[in-house]
Amino acid sequence: MISLSNRLQKTEEYYFSKKLREVAQLKKAGKPIINLGIGSPDLAPPQEVVDELVKATTQHGAYQYQAYKGLDELRQAMCRFYENHYAVQIDKENEVLPLMGSKEGISLISMAFLNEGDQVLVPNPGYPTYQAATKLLNAELISYDLTVGNAWHPDLEALQKLDLAKVKLMWINYPNMPTGQAADRVKLQELIHFAKANDILLVNDNPYSMVLTDDKFSIFQLEGAKEVCMELNSLSKSYNLAGFRVGFLVGHSEFISAVLKVKSNMDSGMFFPIQKAATKALGLKNDWFEAQNTVYKNRRAILWEMCDTLNLSFDKSAVGLFVWAQVNSSQSAKELADELLYERNVFVTPGDVFGSNGSNYLRFSLCVSEEELSICKERISKSEAI
Repeated sequence: MISLSNRLQKTEEYYFSKKLREVAQLKKAGKPIINLGIGSPDLAPPQEVVDELVKATTQHGAYQYQAYKGLDELRQAMCRFYENHYAVQIDKENEVLPLMGSKEGISLISMAFLNEGDQVLVPNPGYPTYQAATKLLNAELISYDLTVGNAWHPDLEALQKLDLAKVKLMWINYPNMPTGQAADRVKLQELIHFAKANDILLVNDNPYSMVLTDDKFSIFQLEGAKEVCMELNSLSKSYNLAGFRVGFLVGHSEFISAVLKVKSNMDSGMFFPIQKAATKALGLKNDWFEAQNTVYKNRRAILWEMCDTLNLSFDKSAVGLFVWAQVNSSQSAKELADELLYERNVFVTPGDVFGSNGSNYLRFSLCVSEEELSICKERISKSEAI
């Protein structure tokens, strides 16, 4: 009998991979479930991006292997995106690397910098992939708390009390998912000083900076960030291109070079038409984001009403693609999520998926039409027992 690797003993299948199979089975059985659980944009991407994709499929060499670093014009577009929206200057030759989705970047960064036994600071609550990538490399996961009392930011005093001798890498995510907390520049500036003092690579995962916020944040707006930071970004949420799998990594040339060494041994370049379409998307003006955010604002208003019906607390200043809502009853968030799924045909994500500090929260996605959200609201309103 062929045995599995030891690393899989510590790693479970991704929650949404399992849960969406269950939701699909319930739908096949006739349940009219509406999915508020995942952040997969349902809106169409920009038409000019689609047109560029189609046009590029007929160009000479479109189906050949592509450069590991991506097209020059794509890297240039990524740098212009940073300049236009964050007022940050990036060198297209050495400080940016296109990725097949920013999720790939989490794995590549981990492989580039972690040895077995190295320690990684991972937020609780936080994106589960940070944990998974750490465990798959047999590194040691050190969970650090994010709490509403500290505005969902790291508690620097608590971090400084830890034995940091083996800590190599720290994941942060601002604007934050799942909480929707906007970046506090003062707190994050202090965190950069902390990372520098302790030789820790600080990585900001930043796919939500264009969604429902007027304050466009990048970690590289802060002093000294290039010395110890990298930042992941993505076209998935900003341009409704989740299926494209286009992300990118920004950072010091030495950090980018290290990740490229791994990446160049893992794939053979991104499909040419996707690179051309991504280049077109990154050049869009602010009116694209303004129109999209108007749609999300209208959807969010309905979700807020749903949360009020469920007696949930939420922060109206939160940003991003989700509503993070606290349960105020004796019922646990997981119990309420199950009740909504199995009795009201509404799938939402229980917060404990993101860590124990999310156990009293539910996460609702804005990636559903106003019509479907109104149906969800009606289903929930019919039961005052919930």
